[in-house]
Amino acid sequence: MGTYRFHTMFHRFVILNALLLSLVSGQAVADQNAEGLDKLFGALATAEYRETALRLEREIWRVWLDSGDDRIDREMKAGIRTMSGGRLESAIRHFTRITEMAPKFAEGWNKRATAYYLNDELARSMHDIQKTLRLEPRHFGAIAGMGLIFLRQGDEHGAMSAFEQVLKIYPSAPGANAQVKRLRKKLKGQSV
Repeated sequence: MGTYRFHTMFHRFVILNALLLSLVSGQAVADQNAEGLDKLFGALATAEYRETALRLEREIWRVWLDSGDDRIDREMKAGIRTMSGGRLESAIRHFTRITEMAPKFAEGWNKRATAYYLNDELARSMHDIQKTLRLEPRHFGAIAGMGLIFLRQGDEHGAMSAFEQVLKIYPSAPGANAQVKRLRKKLKGQSV
């Protein structure tokens, strides 16, 4: 029950954070191919202070959420709103439209993966996570989602591997750090 409660709280936080970031207007960028994204990831990997890492994380999410196409961005905002309101089937339809309009836009796949996860459709969620990671291998949110799926399936070693992968990209990621510590303690003495 405690693990499920953590998953629920974690995803509500991620959804709310994504919703807030998606509503912030900024200059148009080009999702996972945006100029400057490599620099943001480099800075995230070496950030010494938690506040700096959080600022960099927000900026990366802002970049990921902006497709550079107004129609897709409107669809994304609508999908995030419906997902945040618990209307998961509607959110899935919005995100599906995005994946159809822009199959190379990683965040469309990632958001649909999140909606599928929240709707207990783990196989579909994992499929969309894999699509996301083919487009943006550094997508720490998608990798963390994979870790949560592994946890729900009882695969603690797979979860540990996923969360450790998140930490290679985002060393101060609080959720991943907490999961790695918990899993290391639980799996102590077993080969990981």
